[in-house]
Amino acid sequence: MEFALLQPDPDDANWLRPTPPSVALAQRLNPIEREISDRRRLSIELAEVFEPFMALSAQDTTSTHAISVLEGLDRINAALDLATAECRSEVLTVQPTSRRLEHTLLQGLERDRPLLERGVRIRTLYQHTARYSPETLGYVAQFSVGKVEYRTIDELVERLIICDETVAFIPVRDDRQVALELRHPGLVRYLIKVFEFMWARAVPLSTGAPYETAPDGITDIQHSIAKLLVEGHVDEAIARRLGMNVRTCRAHIAKLAQALGSGSRAQLGYLIAQSGILDREH
Repeated sequence: MEFALLQPDPDDANWLRPTPPSVALAQRLNPIEREISDRRRLSIELAEVFEPFMALSAQDTTSTHAISVLEGLDRINAALDLATAECRSEVLTVQPTSRRLEHTLLQGLERDRPLLERGVRIRTLYQHTARYSPETLGYVAQFSVGKVEYRTIDELVERLIICDETVAFIPVRDDRQVALELRHPGLVRYLIKVFEFMWARAVPLSTGAPYETAPDGITDIQHSIAKLLVEGHVDEAIARRLGMNVRTCRAHIAKLAQALGSGSRAQLGYLIAQSGILDREH
């Protein structure tokens, strides 16, 4: 009954009539053969659709995997380890200041030492606040001068690592659990120009602290905060970009307000614009 080799007798419901096996087999095979035919037709259609893209891929292999999404710290660190292991010339890094944990410092030491042993040049940008970070200063002290250069600048937006002008890494989310690995030559060249622009305006870490009070009574760090306040950034964003905690940032804002005689946040923005402090050379 399952294979239709027996069927009810139309003349007597109590009897079953046998069906020729060839007929029963044909009935079972017909839908399968139709499905096979449909699948074969679909595979031909898919091959025709993908053929132009396959031809493009074969013409320019350099664009393959030009942008890779790295999810999870393990995968990000593995990609960084591979890139630095293959690096032979120079590493450029932008490292916004934050509290650096011991295991993060150890990872950095393990990654940087082999580079220096191979004669690779390393240039790193920090924010000015790194000059007051014991963790960062302790890390820098592990390396001698020469192939390693450290500079600080008032403001940095986000992390950036570039190896040998061939691959760059940038974060995607604030929690740094997702990053992009960029191997497109145009993108990497652009990021190198961004780095060089900031590097030319940064101060060597070996020089004195840049936070000095100008004749108008406004320190350099307060000048940077004033610029970001006028641009409309909230305290948390200002603190992140200048590499300090929010409490320190608000303390500087209070001193800036006191220096300008401001009684409110709205008035502070107005007084900053009227004072002309953003017009002086920084």
